[in-house]
Amino acid sequence: MKIEMDKCLSEFLGTFFLVFAGTGAIIANDVSQGSITHVGISLTFGLAVTAMIYSIGNISGAHLNPAVSIAFMASGRLERNLVFPFIASQCLGAITASGILRLIFPEHGTLGATLPAGSEIQSFSLEVFLSFLLMFVILNVSTGSKEKGLMAGVAVGATIALEALFAGPVSGASMNPARSLAPAIMSGELEHLWIYLSAPVLGALAACPFCRGIQGKECCSWQNKAPWPQSLHR
Repeated sequence: MKIEMDKCLSEFLGTFFLVFAGTGAIIANDVSQGSITHVGISLTFGLAVTAMIYSIGNISGAHLNPAVSIAFMASGRLERNLVFPFIASQCLGAITASGILRLIFPEHGTLGATLPAGSEIQSFSLEVFLSFLLMFVILNVSTGSKEKGLMAGVAVGATIALEALFAGPVSGASMNPARSLAPAIMSGELEHLWIYLSAPVLGALAACPFCRGIQGKECCSWQNKAPWPQSLHR
């Protein structure tokens, strides 16, 4: 139980850091009249994930994202009974971060909530494809061992920053239900939340068979039962 609590605490703290830094950058950009810029916000999200992979990747795998945990479970790399504790820890960490940001910036309207700039179907489709690409990268640089590779954090963080750069102005480039859930709850921006809860999960799940097709039977197979997707390797 202690080992599982360590992993849940890692997911809590990692997701807290991601949401606090990422949505905090959005808020700071708004209150400073754009001094951080969209590029800066995109890099903040990518760098936050990179930092957390190197910090806790050998403990919990640094999922920081319910869609990632669900896809790891579907691929056979994460035991079913561990999915809910991971997701609960991620959501609690994200909500805690948004709660603190609400205390620091009480006048801010959205707290960095992800909102579609165009139609809902446009943002939904974009979030599915963004999450697919992100999970495809994660699956192809991850392993069941506990060792951390030198380039894993760079690969995943760069993917997040890249996708946020080109898709952020359209859909918000969430790719993460916990990241969207927390500011939506704290700001009351719930109208479009369904997009950001469902699309990332669908996209992440869709990546699993493609990874299996490329990597072979050793990838994404219930016969390959490493107890934890502990690290992002390569």
